Amino acid sequence: MSELTSSREKVEKYLRSLYGGGVELKGISRMGAPIGIEDFKGFGYGTPYLIEFYRDGEPHRLVFNTMRGDEFGHEHPWDRAQSLLMAYSTFNRLPRHVKALDVGVLMEDGSLGSLGGFREFFLVTEFVEGIEYWRDLDRIGRTGRLTRLDLERCKALSRYLAGIHSEKLEAPHLYRRRIRELIGHGECIMGLIDSYPVDEGLPSQGDLKSIERMCLEWRWRLRDRHHRLSQVHGDYHPWNILFREGLDFTVLDRSRGEWGEPADDVAAMTINYIFFSLRYNRGELKEPFMGLVEAFLDTYIEETGDEEVLEVIQPFYAWRALVLASPLWYPDLPGMVRERLIRFIFQVLEKPRVEVAEMPSLFQA
Repeated sequence: MSELTSSREKVEKYLRSLYGGGVELKGISRMGAPIGIEDFKGFGYGTPYLIEFYRDGEPHRLVFNTMRGDEFGHEHPWDRAQSLLMAYSTFNRLPRHVKALDVGVLMEDGSLGSLGGFREFFLVTEFVEGIEYWRDLDRIGRTGRLTRLDLERCKALSRYLAGIHSEKLEAPHLYRRRIRELIGHGECIMGLIDSYPVDEGLPSQGDLKSIERMCLEWRWRLRDRHHRLSQVHGDYHPWNILFREGLDFTVLDRSRGEWGEPADDVAAMTINYIFFSLRYNRGELKEPFMGLVEAFLDTYIEETGDEEVLEVIQPFYAWRALVLASPLWYPDLPGMVRERLIRFIFQVLEKPRVEVAEMPSLFQA
Protein backbone atom coordinates (compact mmCIF):
# COMPACT_ATOMS: atom_id res chain seq x y z
CA MET A 1 0.00 0.00 0.00
CA SER A 2 2.92 2.41 0.68
CA GLU A 3 4.17 1.94 -2.92
CA LEU A 4 0.71 2.70 -4.23
CA THR A 5 0.38 5.85 -2.14
CA SER A 6 3.84 7.01 -3.23
CA SER A 7 2.96 6.43 -6.88
CA ARG A 8 -0.29 8.39 -6.54
CA GLU A 9 1.52 11.37 -5.07
CA LYS A 10 4.20 11.39 -7.77
CA VAL A 11 1.75 11.01 -10.61
CA GLU A 12 -0.42 13.78 -9.22
CA LYS A 13 2.64 16.02 -8.86
CA TYR A 14 3.59 15.32 -12.46
CA LEU A 15 0.09 16.14 -13.72
CA ARG A 16 0.18 19.43 -11.84
CA SER A 17 3.50 20.27 -13.49
CA LEU A 18 1.74 19.83 -16.84
CA TYR A 19 -1.59 21.46 -16.12
CA GLY A 20 -1.04 23.66 -13.10
CA GLY A 21 -3.18 23.53 -9.99
CA GLY A 22 -6.65 22.13 -9.75
CA VAL A 23 -5.62 18.56 -10.62
CA GLU A 24 -6.99 15.62 -8.66
CA LEU A 25 -6.00 12.05 -9.52
CA LYS A 26 -8.95 9.67 -9.85
CA GLY A 27 -7.34 6.35 -10.80
CA ILE A 28 -4.51 4.45 -12.42
CA SER A 29 -5.04 1.14 -14.17
CA ARG A 30 -3.29 -1.11 -16.62
CA MET A 31 -4.84 -0.88 -20.05
CA GLY A 32 -7.28 -3.72 -20.52
CA ALA A 33 -7.72 -4.23 -16.78
CA PRO A 34 -10.74 -3.09 -14.77
CA ILE A 35 -10.71 0.65 -14.19
CA GLY A 36 -9.44 1.55 -10.77
CA ILE A 37 -6.38 2.52 -8.83
CA GLU A 38 -3.48 0.10 -9.25
CA ASP A 39 0.12 -0.14 -8.04
CA PHE A 40 2.73 1.33 -10.43
CA LYS A 41 5.13 -1.52 -9.81
CA GLY A 42 4.95 -2.36 -13.52
CA PHE A 43 6.29 1.04 -14.60
CA GLY A 44 9.27 0.69 -16.88
CA TYR A 45 8.30 -2.73 -18.21
CA GLY A 46 6.39 -1.68 -21.29
CA THR A 47 2.85 -1.78 -19.90
CA PRO A 48 0.52 1.09 -20.95
CA TYR A 49 -1.47 2.67 -18.11
CA LEU A 50 -4.70 4.60 -18.17
CA ILE A 51 -4.52 7.65 -15.92
CA GLU A 52 -7.82 9.30 -14.99
CA PHE A 53 -7.95 12.67 -13.25
CA TYR A 54 -10.02 15.78 -12.71
CA ARG A 55 -8.78 19.15 -13.88
CA ASP A 56 -10.75 22.04 -12.43
CA GLY A 57 -13.54 19.56 -11.83
CA GLU A 58 -13.61 18.29 -15.42
CA PRO A 59 -12.75 14.60 -16.07
CA HIS A 60 -9.70 13.81 -18.22
CA ARG A 61 -7.92 10.65 -19.31
CA LEU A 62 -4.48 10.00 -20.75
CA VAL A 63 -2.32 6.96 -21.49
CA PHE A 64 1.12 6.48 -19.98
CA ASN A 65 3.45 4.42 -22.23
CA THR A 66 6.88 2.92 -21.64
CA MET A 67 8.99 0.59 -23.78
CA ARG A 68 10.21 -2.86 -22.95
CA GLY A 69 13.86 -3.68 -23.68
CA ASP A 70 14.36 -6.17 -26.50
CA GLU A 71 17.02 -7.42 -28.90
CA PHE A 72 15.82 -5.28 -31.81
CA GLY A 73 17.88 -2.22 -31.07
CA HIS A 74 16.15 -1.38 -27.77
CA GLU A 75 18.51 -3.03 -25.29
CA HIS A 76 19.48 0.20 -23.51
CA PRO A 77 17.49 3.06 -21.95
CA TRP A 78 18.99 5.49 -24.48
CA ASP A 79 17.70 3.31 -27.33
CA ARG A 80 14.21 3.48 -25.92
CA ALA A 81 14.55 7.21 -25.31
CA GLN A 82 15.30 7.70 -29.00
CA SER A 83 12.12 5.88 -29.98
CA LEU A 84 9.95 7.78 -27.51
CA LEU A 85 11.41 11.17 -28.49
CA MET A 86 10.72 10.33 -32.12
CA ALA A 87 7.13 9.41 -31.25
CA TYR A 88 6.58 12.69 -29.40
CA SER A 89 8.08 14.69 -32.28
CA THR A 90 6.10 13.00 -35.07
CA PHE A 91 2.73 11.72 -33.81
CA ASN A 92 1.07 15.10 -34.02
CA ARG A 93 2.24 15.79 -37.56
CA LEU A 94 0.36 12.82 -39.03
CA PRO A 95 -3.35 13.27 -39.83
CA ARG A 96 -5.72 11.18 -37.71
CA HIS A 97 -2.93 9.97 -35.44
CA VAL A 98 -3.47 9.81 -31.67
CA LYS A 99 -1.99 12.97 -30.13
CA ALA A 100 1.22 12.92 -28.10
CA LEU A 101 0.81 15.11 -25.02
CA ASP A 102 4.24 14.92 -23.41
CA VAL A 103 7.47 12.94 -23.27
CA GLY A 104 9.31 12.50 -20.02
CA VAL A 105 11.64 10.53 -17.84
CA LEU A 106 10.94 8.13 -15.01
CA MET A 107 13.50 8.75 -12.25
CA GLU A 108 14.99 6.14 -9.92
CA ASP A 109 12.86 7.41 -7.03
CA GLY A 110 9.68 6.87 -9.08
CA SER A 111 9.10 10.56 -9.83
CA LEU A 112 8.12 11.68 -13.33
CA GLY A 113 9.78 14.56 -15.17
CA SER A 114 8.70 16.24 -18.38
CA LEU A 115 10.91 16.71 -21.45
CA GLY A 116 8.03 18.01 -23.50
CA GLY A 117 9.64 21.35 -24.33
CA PHE A 118 12.82 19.83 -25.67
CA ARG A 119 14.60 21.30 -28.68
CA GLU A 120 18.08 19.83 -28.37
CA PHE A 121 19.88 17.89 -25.66
CA PHE A 122 23.20 18.59 -24.04
CA LEU A 123 25.78 16.91 -21.85
CA VAL A 124 27.85 18.52 -19.13
CA THR A 125 31.16 16.96 -18.05
CA GLU A 126 33.98 17.90 -15.74
CA PHE A 127 37.00 19.79 -17.06
CA VAL A 128 40.26 17.83 -17.15
CA GLU A 129 43.71 19.24 -17.81
CA GLY A 130 45.89 17.50 -20.35
CA ILE A 131 47.43 17.47 -23.81
CA GLU A 132 45.89 15.45 -26.64
CA TYR A 133 47.85 12.31 -27.41
CA TRP A 134 47.92 13.07 -31.14
CA ARG A 135 50.41 15.83 -30.41
CA ASP A 136 52.89 13.17 -29.26
CA LEU A 137 52.42 11.36 -32.56
CA ASP A 138 52.84 14.58 -34.52
CA ARG A 139 56.14 15.26 -32.72
CA ILE A 140 57.34 11.72 -33.40
CA GLY A 141 56.51 12.19 -37.08
CA ARG A 142 58.33 15.52 -37.32
CA THR A 143 61.45 14.38 -35.47
CA GLY A 144 61.56 10.75 -36.53
CA ARG A 145 62.50 9.85 -32.95
CA LEU A 146 60.77 7.65 -30.40
CA THR A 147 61.51 8.36 -26.74
CA ARG A 148 61.31 5.91 -23.88
CA LEU A 149 58.24 7.76 -22.61
CA ASP A 150 56.59 7.42 -26.02
CA LEU A 151 56.99 3.66 -25.85
CA GLU A 152 55.77 3.48 -22.25
CA ARG A 153 52.71 5.57 -23.07
CA CYS A 154 51.88 3.26 -25.97
CA LYS A 155 52.08 0.24 -23.68
CA ALA A 156 50.06 1.96 -20.95
CA LEU A 157 47.28 2.70 -23.44
CA SER A 158 47.31 -0.93 -24.53
CA ARG A 159 47.19 -2.20 -20.95
CA TYR A 160 44.24 0.12 -20.29
CA LEU A 161 42.30 -1.58 -23.07
CA ALA A 162 43.27 -5.00 -21.79
CA GLY A 163 41.84 -3.99 -18.41
CA ILE A 164 38.50 -2.69 -19.60
CA HIS A 165 38.11 -5.54 -22.09
CA SER A 166 38.46 -8.07 -19.28
CA GLU A 167 34.84 -7.28 -18.36
CA LYS A 168 32.71 -9.68 -20.41
CA LEU A 169 28.97 -9.95 -21.01
CA GLU A 170 27.01 -13.00 -22.16
CA ALA A 171 24.54 -11.45 -24.60
CA PRO A 172 24.72 -13.04 -28.08
CA HIS A 173 22.05 -10.77 -29.54
CA LEU A 174 23.93 -7.67 -28.41
CA TYR A 175 27.18 -8.85 -29.98
CA ARG A 176 25.31 -9.48 -33.24
CA ARG A 177 23.83 -6.01 -33.02
CA ARG A 178 27.25 -4.41 -32.63
CA ILE A 179 28.63 -6.31 -35.62
CA ARG A 180 25.51 -5.39 -37.60
CA GLU A 181 26.01 -1.76 -36.67
CA LEU A 182 29.66 -1.89 -37.73
CA ILE A 183 28.41 -2.55 -41.25
CA GLY A 184 25.15 -0.60 -41.42
CA HIS A 185 25.20 2.23 -38.88
CA GLY A 186 25.33 5.77 -40.20
CA GLU A 187 28.56 6.43 -38.30
CA CYS A 188 30.18 3.20 -39.46
CA ILE A 189 31.05 1.49 -42.74
CA MET A 190 27.97 2.15 -44.89
CA GLY A 191 27.55 5.65 -43.50
CA LEU A 192 31.16 6.47 -44.35
CA ILE A 193 30.82 4.96 -47.81
CA ASP A 194 27.72 7.06 -48.51
CA SER A 195 29.56 10.22 -47.40
CA TYR A 196 32.21 9.92 -50.13
CA PRO A 197 31.67 12.27 -53.08
CA VAL A 198 30.49 10.55 -56.24
CA ASP A 199 32.54 12.73 -58.60
CA GLU A 200 36.01 11.94 -57.29
CA GLY A 201 38.07 9.10 -58.67
CA LEU A 202 39.63 7.79 -55.46
CA PRO A 203 38.04 5.68 -54.27
CA SER A 204 35.75 5.04 -57.20
CA GLN A 205 32.14 4.03 -56.76
CA GLY A 206 33.18 0.57 -57.86
CA ASP A 207 35.83 0.47 -55.12
CA LEU A 208 33.28 1.47 -52.50
CA LYS A 209 30.80 -1.19 -53.65
CA SER A 210 33.52 -3.82 -53.45
CA ILE A 211 34.54 -2.72 -49.95
CA GLU A 212 30.92 -2.91 -48.82
CA ARG A 213 30.49 -6.42 -50.23
CA MET A 214 33.69 -7.60 -48.58
CA CYS A 215 32.59 -6.17 -45.23
CA LEU A 216 29.26 -7.97 -45.49
CA GLU A 217 31.18 -11.21 -45.78
CA TRP A 218 33.02 -10.29 -42.59
CA ARG A 219 29.72 -9.78 -40.77
CA TRP A 220 28.95 -13.45 -41.23
CA ARG A 221 32.41 -14.44 -40.05
CA LEU A 222 32.08 -12.43 -36.85
CA ARG A 223 28.40 -12.48 -35.89
CA ASP A 224 28.48 -15.68 -33.82
CA ARG A 225 31.68 -14.94 -31.89
CA HIS A 226 29.63 -13.58 -29.01
CA HIS A 227 32.07 -14.95 -26.45
CA ARG A 228 34.11 -11.86 -27.33
CA LEU A 229 31.52 -9.31 -26.17
CA SER A 230 33.39 -6.99 -23.82
CA GLN A 231 33.30 -3.61 -22.15
CA VAL A 232 34.62 -1.12 -24.71
CA HIS A 233 35.37 2.57 -25.18
CA GLY A 234 34.11 2.73 -28.76
CA ASP A 235 36.18 5.65 -30.08
CA TYR A 236 39.65 5.05 -28.67
CA HIS A 237 41.87 7.30 -30.75
CA PRO A 238 44.58 9.91 -30.03
CA TRP A 239 42.21 12.89 -30.09
CA ASN A 240 40.19 11.29 -27.25
CA ILE A 241 43.10 10.84 -24.84
CA LEU A 242 44.60 13.56 -22.64
CA PHE A 243 48.03 13.01 -21.10
CA ARG A 244 49.48 14.89 -18.18
CA GLU A 245 52.85 14.02 -16.65
CA GLY A 246 54.32 10.63 -17.42
CA LEU A 247 51.68 7.92 -17.84
CA ASP A 248 48.79 9.85 -16.25
CA PHE A 249 45.96 10.09 -18.78
CA THR A 250 42.19 10.53 -19.11
CA VAL A 251 39.95 9.23 -21.90
CA LEU A 252 37.15 11.24 -23.53
CA ASP A 253 33.99 10.69 -25.57
CA ARG A 254 33.05 7.05 -25.16
CA SER A 255 30.79 6.19 -28.09
CA ARG A 256 28.22 3.75 -29.48
CA GLY A 257 27.54 1.75 -26.34
CA GLU A 258 29.13 0.04 -23.34
CA TRP A 259 29.65 -3.39 -24.90
CA GLY A 260 31.19 -4.42 -28.16
CA GLU A 261 34.01 -6.15 -30.00
CA PRO A 262 37.43 -5.42 -28.40
CA ALA A 263 39.04 -5.27 -31.85
CA ASP A 264 37.19 -2.00 -32.39
CA ASP A 265 39.27 -0.20 -29.74
CA VAL A 266 42.50 -1.91 -30.79
CA ALA A 267 41.98 -0.90 -34.42
CA ALA A 268 41.02 2.67 -33.54
CA MET A 269 44.36 3.31 -31.84
CA THR A 270 46.75 1.32 -34.01
CA ILE A 271 45.34 2.69 -37.29
CA ASN A 272 46.42 6.12 -36.08
CA TYR A 273 50.01 5.01 -35.58
CA ILE A 274 49.77 3.81 -39.17
CA PHE A 275 48.14 7.07 -40.29
CA PHE A 276 50.88 9.28 -38.85
CA SER A 277 53.51 7.06 -40.43
CA LEU A 278 51.87 7.34 -43.84
CA ARG A 279 51.72 11.11 -43.53
CA TYR A 280 55.33 11.59 -42.45
CA ASN A 281 56.97 8.71 -44.33
CA ARG A 282 55.74 9.20 -47.91
CA GLY A 283 52.92 6.69 -47.67
CA GLU A 284 54.88 3.95 -45.91
CA LEU A 285 54.43 2.20 -42.59
CA LYS A 286 57.91 2.21 -41.11
CA GLU A 287 59.85 3.11 -37.99
CA PRO A 288 59.38 4.67 -35.54
CA PHE A 289 55.62 4.17 -35.91
CA MET A 290 55.87 0.50 -36.81
CA GLY A 291 57.48 0.03 -33.42
CA LEU A 292 54.41 1.57 -31.76
CA VAL A 293 52.07 -0.74 -33.70
CA GLU A 294 54.11 -3.76 -32.62
CA ALA A 295 54.39 -2.61 -29.00
CA PHE A 296 50.67 -1.91 -28.71
CA LEU A 297 49.54 -5.20 -30.24
CA ASP A 298 52.19 -7.30 -28.47
CA THR A 299 51.32 -5.76 -25.10
CA TYR A 300 47.61 -6.24 -25.66
CA ILE A 301 47.94 -9.89 -26.61
CA GLU A 302 50.36 -10.57 -23.74
CA GLU A 303 47.94 -9.00 -21.26
CA THR A 304 44.76 -10.60 -22.61
CA GLY A 305 45.89 -13.81 -24.31
CA ASP A 306 43.54 -12.74 -27.11
CA GLU A 307 45.25 -14.00 -30.28
CA GLU A 308 41.81 -14.16 -31.88
CA VAL A 309 41.75 -10.37 -32.11
CA LEU A 310 44.02 -10.68 -35.17
CA GLU A 311 41.33 -12.78 -36.85
CA VAL A 312 38.47 -10.29 -36.34
CA ILE A 313 40.10 -6.86 -36.54
CA GLN A 314 39.98 -6.60 -40.36
CA PRO A 315 36.57 -4.91 -40.84
CA PHE A 316 37.31 -2.54 -37.97
CA TYR A 317 40.51 -1.51 -39.72
CA ALA A 318 38.46 -1.02 -42.89
CA TRP A 319 36.00 1.25 -41.08
CA ARG A 320 38.69 3.36 -39.43
CA ALA A 321 40.64 3.61 -42.67
CA LEU A 322 37.49 4.83 -44.44
CA VAL A 323 37.30 7.63 -41.86
CA LEU A 324 40.94 8.62 -42.32
CA ALA A 325 40.74 8.48 -46.13
CA SER A 326 37.52 10.51 -46.22
CA PRO A 327 37.65 13.82 -48.12
CA LEU A 328 34.95 15.03 -45.75
CA TRP A 329 36.90 14.29 -42.56
CA TYR A 330 40.40 14.92 -43.92
CA PRO A 331 40.05 17.25 -46.93
CA ASP A 332 43.75 18.19 -47.02
CA LEU A 333 45.09 14.65 -46.92
CA PRO A 334 47.73 14.06 -49.62
CA GLY A 335 46.40 11.95 -52.45
CA MET A 336 49.13 9.36 -52.01
CA VAL A 337 48.13 8.78 -48.38
CA ARG A 338 44.47 8.44 -49.36
CA GLU A 339 45.45 5.94 -52.05
CA ARG A 340 47.49 3.87 -49.59
CA LEU A 341 44.64 3.79 -47.07
CA ILE A 342 42.20 2.51 -49.70
CA ARG A 343 44.77 -0.08 -50.78
CA PHE A 344 45.14 -1.15 -47.16
CA ILE A 345 41.37 -1.68 -46.85
CA PHE A 346 41.33 -4.11 -49.75
CA GLN A 347 44.47 -5.89 -48.59
CA VAL A 348 43.45 -6.31 -44.96
CA LEU A 349 39.93 -7.52 -45.81
CA GLU A 350 41.51 -10.33 -47.84
CA LYS A 351 43.54 -11.56 -44.87
CA PRO A 352 42.06 -14.32 -42.68
CA ARG A 353 44.52 -13.21 -40.00
CA VAL A 354 46.56 -10.05 -39.61
CA GLU A 355 50.25 -10.83 -39.20
CA VAL A 356 51.81 -7.85 -37.47
CA ALA A 357 55.23 -8.20 -39.10
CA GLU A 358 53.58 -8.18 -42.54
CA MET A 359 51.54 -5.02 -42.02
CA PRO A 360 53.91 -2.68 -43.94
CA SER A 361 53.35 -4.78 -47.06
CA LEU A 362 49.59 -4.11 -46.92
CA PHE A 363 50.24 -0.55 -48.12
CA GLN A 364 52.32 -1.54 -51.13
CA ALA A 365 51.10 -2.24 -54.64
